[in-house]
Amino acid sequence: MLTIAIANQKGGVGKTTTAINIATAMAATGWRTLLIDLDPQGNASTGMGVDANDRGLSSYDLLVDEIALEDAVVPTSIPGLDLVPATVDLSGAEVELVSVEERTGRLKAALANHGEHDICFIDCPPSLGLLTLNALCAADTLLVPLQCEFFALEGLSQLLQTVERIQQRFNPDLGIIGVALTMFDRRNRLTDQVADDVRDCLGNLVFETVIPRNVRLSEAPSHGLPALVYDHSCTGSRAYIALARELIGRFPPERKAA
Repeated sequence: MLTIAIANQKGGVGKTTTAINIATAMAATGWRTLLIDLDPQGNASTGMGVDANDRGLSSYDLLVDEIALEDAVVPTSIPGLDLVPATVDLSGAEVELVSVEERTGRLKAALANHGEHDICFIDCPPSLGLLTLNALCAADTLLVPLQCEFFALEGLSQLLQTVERIQQRFNPDLGIIGVALTMFDRRNRLTDQVADDVRDCLGNLVFETVIPRNVRLSEAPSHGLPALVYDHSCTGSRAYIALARELIGRFPPERKAA
């Protein structure tokens, strides 16, 4: 199973929207897909239509109680896409894990030898605490959504430094598969400037596909649906389909077929 963490410690950059729609696109192309909601806010779970009252075992139980991954997985309305939901209990996991041995490797242990899915996406919280560290230690690679605004650039440098530390101490094989520019608004000159600066700095690491500001992307979670299902033809959905295609193109050759 190829495991991809979707992370950026800055909030509001489109992590969850990216996680939901990329996972949906992958499932639609035949990949047996797992989405792990590791954010205590549980937005990915809500966005996939899993009501808070219907979440039994969750990613909290996976990390703290070390239950089997299969016991926490629930199906979604999207064929081929399963979810490990998050509950508010996850907000206490950071404190509870502090005194635990191998506290950064709990998620990696849970995912070890899992063969039910071809690919796993981890929706991380907007911080670089123990939850995100668990995701980065468990992941094969990292996808970074980056909002096209000035302050996002500062957050990106902090994240890259964290990735280097993770590589040195916990997960030497962790790579960055790409940076996805989100909330792109061609009417705003600053948006173009930020995009140009990021491409100058990171080169081919930045995906060619950009995700535009799109009201349908914002509306979809309130209906408990990915945008690709809520409005398949909107500009946001088309952009995520193109991003998924570009993402697959960056997979190692042995991973390009589901």
